[in-house]
Amino acid sequence: MGVKKENTTSYRLFTVAAILIFMSIAVSVKLFNIQWVNGQYYRELAKERSVHNFEIPANKGNIYSVDGSLLATSIPEYAIYFDAISPSDENFEKFLVPLSTELSKFFKKPAGYYQSELRKARVTKNRYFLIGKKLSFTQYMTVKKFPLFKLGPYKGGVITEQKTVRKYPVGQIANRTIGYEKDGNQGKGLEYAFRKYLNGKSGHRLMQKIAKNQWKPIHDANELEPLDGYDIVSTIDVYIQDIAHHALLKQLEQYKADHGCVVVMETQTGEIRAIANLGRKKDGTYSEIDNYAIKESHEPGSTFKLMDLIALLDDKKADTSSVYNSNGGVIYIHNKPVKDSNKHGYGSISLARGFEVSSNTVLVQATYKAYKDNPWQFINRINSYGLNKKMGLQIKGEGQPVIHQPGSKFWSGTTLPWMAFGYGVSMTPLQTLSLYNAIANNGKMMKPFFVKEVKEWNNTIKKYEPEVINPKICSDETLAKIKKVLENVVKKGTGKGLYSADFSMAGKTGTAQVNYNTPDMYYASSFVGYFPADHPKYSCIVVVHKPDKTVGYYGADVAGPVFKRIAQKIFTDVPSTNKFESVKVKNKKQEVDYATYYSKSQGNATQIPDVKGMPGMDAISILENLGLKVKVTGIGKVKSQSIAPGTSFKKNQVITLELS
Repeated sequence: MGVKKENTTSYRLFTVAAILIFMSIAVSVKLFNIQWVNGQYYRELAKERSVHNFEIPANKGNIYSVDGSLLATSIPEYAIYFDAISPSDENFEKFLVPLSTELSKFFKKPAGYYQSELRKARVTKNRYFLIGKKLSFTQYMTVKKFPLFKLGPYKGGVITEQKTVRKYPVGQIANRTIGYEKDGNQGKGLEYAFRKYLNGKSGHRLMQKIAKNQWKPIHDANELEPLDGYDIVSTIDVYIQDIAHHALLKQLEQYKADHGCVVVMETQTGEIRAIANLGRKKDGTYSEIDNYAIKESHEPGSTFKLMDLIALLDDKKADTSSVYNSNGGVIYIHNKPVKDSNKHGYGSISLARGFEVSSNTVLVQATYKAYKDNPWQFINRINSYGLNKKMGLQIKGEGQPVIHQPGSKFWSGTTLPWMAFGYGVSMTPLQTLSLYNAIANNGKMMKPFFVKEVKEWNNTIKKYEPEVINPKICSDETLAKIKKVLENVVKKGTGKGLYSADFSMAGKTGTAQVNYNTPDMYYASSFVGYFPADHPKYSCIVVVHKPDKTVGYYGADVAGPVFKRIAQKIFTDVPSTNKFESVKVKNKKQEVDYATYYSKSQGNATQIPDVKGMPGMDAISILENLGLKVKVTGIGKVKSQSIAPGTSFKKNQVITLELS
């Protein structure tokens, strides 16, 4: 019995020993395998999981307006954290109070708060205690120099994180044109279209994982510094943009419209000086929701009648004096009516007058009669202006124009006559503006553009020059007649309510029905033209969609005032850049005023002069030069003086002037 028990015990001991030996061998083999066979793999894996190369996005280049104002810029933003484990006990205790004092001054919290929180972080072994975020570079550099923090990340426990934030100093103004970029392949406007220039090259920084998916920089400096992007100089003028934005906003609010746009273009170059796009939000306010001026292609209505007039005159199919009968305000083409807004018509009137009052019946009759047997002659002219295709703008998202071609499945007997008053065709506001701008530019049709230059500091990387679409859209004879008719639209036509004897404008009103023959029909009100009429500097288009019909919907009433406000403000508020050929021009009134001033200033030095009727500043100058003390009430010219003319006076005697 005893022998059997001993044998069982020995067997168990042997088994345990064997298992231990086997486990030891297995562990040794595994350790050998980890250390020597797959050691490099595991070392790299450990490093990958604890040390990571984080990308540092480059600062985007700035976007400037043509006058040098910042439209978009990238600003570095910093966050500072505290690793409460890194500092030694000696350094922590030594610098806790002075550090808390500096943090208190900087972040406007009690020093006691920081002492308490920093100690708590030390006790709880918090390796990522937030000190401050959204700090500017200057603020970041200041905080980094505080006691303890200035010892660096390992001795001082300071952790800094940097990110780049895109800022738009002008706010909502031109927001959709400036645009944005996200996720590398999505965006709008200049930010997206010019991303290959604006986006620089990213840098990188090694960071080590410390706890709970928190990472700490290994070094103060980046392993590879990011390379900033190039700047771009746009054609936008901030001052004109501000005028256009607020003029449009005021009108949208007054007419409770759904959305609208304004474009102001420099006549000779095609540079876009302002582009405002405002849409109504759910709360009733307006903001830059979409780039309607570039994107929204729709039937233009009466503004397209300019094409009729150019073709008819240039092809010698009619003259401005050609007479047409408006037939009581309605004519029929293939048994379908064409109506004038004036239900009684205009009687028999000339082609020019028909354009000025925007008679559908007159323009349709003239165009249909001239081109019904050869519609290609009319369509080819439109095609030669490039209005049948996109213009290829610098900004993506341009709307597709629609100009039906003879022989296509969309062409019918009513296509040409309906086209004559702006229906059955589709154009964006910017495409329409380019046609009117060509008239203002003596027939030269320019391609609109938004960016003048790509720059790196003062070094030009790429420059964009004005581009001609069509060097001459019609003869000088035709141009002269059309310019006169466009002026008359404002003087005595549908735009006569905009006329001002002090400032000349030329253009065309438009009131188009959108979604006609449906319950959702609404009006698109427009005005397009140029100013000043005699020497055009700018062309401009205003389009307002879905104005409240109970308030008004005609183009002259809704869109026209925006055009006028922009035109007048540009030439009254913008600093003058006029050049004077000579300063030796005589002004009779000035010469008389100066002679009066001079004679009185040279008068009897012992008697009060008569200064009544003189400008206040001149009178004060004369009297003070005589040694009198002058008191003044009011502004303007001298209405009365307290001491009668010819009265003797003493030095320092007080005289009161009443101005009005």
